[in-house]
Amino acid sequence: MQTVTKLPDQSTVTSSSADIAGWTPIAGQPRMTSWVLHTAPDGTTIAGYWECTPGTYHATYGAAEFVHMIAGAVTITPDGGTPVTMTAGDAFVVDADFKGTWEITETVRKHFSFRLK
Repeated sequence: MQTVTKLPDQSTVTSSSADIAGWTPIAGQPRMTSWVLHTAPDGTTIAGYWECTPGTYHATYGAAEFVHMIAGAVTITPDGGTPVTMTAGDAFVVDADFKGTWEITETVRKHFSFRLK
């Protein structure tokens, strides 16, 4: 039998303010906070919220990410690629092999879901 699980409210979940592995600050002093609200029982998927103050990271992805922007603005530039600006209301996918910059120009809050395996 399949089930549907309502995610807990962000305020009831422990947050982490450590930089994500593969994310290196390269401009400004961006500060991130992550709230993992769900981890699949088999460990294949995680979902939650992420917030970050202005600044720039170079990011290296090891898993695909679905993003729904709740607030803020970010310009994402793949290494050697064309910049794309995302703002509140946008939804997009970052491929598992992405390498490039995330320039946060307005504090970002996003919902994320990663497919880990």
